[in-house]
Amino acid sequence: MTHYIEYGDIFSIEGVTSYAHGCNCQGRMGRGIAMQMKQKFPNMYKEYNHLCVSGKFLPGDIFAYNHGNGYVFNLATQEHYNIPGKLAKVKHINASMRKMMKFAEENDVKSIALPKIGAGLGGLNWNDVKAVIEEIASEYPNIDLYIVENYKPENK
Repeated sequence: MTHYIEYGDIFSIEGVTSYAHGCNCQGRMGRGIAMQMKQKFPNMYKEYNHLCVSGKFLPGDIFAYNHGNGYVFNLATQEHYNIPGKLAKVKHINASMRKMMKFAEENDVKSIALPKIGAGLGGLNWNDVKAVIEEIASEYPNIDLYIVENYKPENK
């Protein structure tokens, strides 16, 4: 089931310890949610970067990193981070989301929090991406997706 949260922070959703985000295949995490992932999970970033540099992380792939209490799903939604035509593509989101959901089902992951992947720095129309996510999520009724549509840090 898909739950939409208009404003929030994926890391602050009660009971959720697995996270997903769209990323490029160049090994860069310098802006947006990717930068937060890099800061929060530095060892994940090192492994992701190595996969990219060695050509083993391609559009449509996933890199599932076990952080000890859940997973970080790096979804290869875009080939490059700033070259027009090589940004996020719906077909890459479709492929990587399907792989993530299959992995989650096989590894007993019950909930995943993510931002509106591909529709921020990736440049896609959110309604197009949302339709793909809805279709895929409907095939996995035992996995809850919590999608934060607009980042808003928690008041501390």
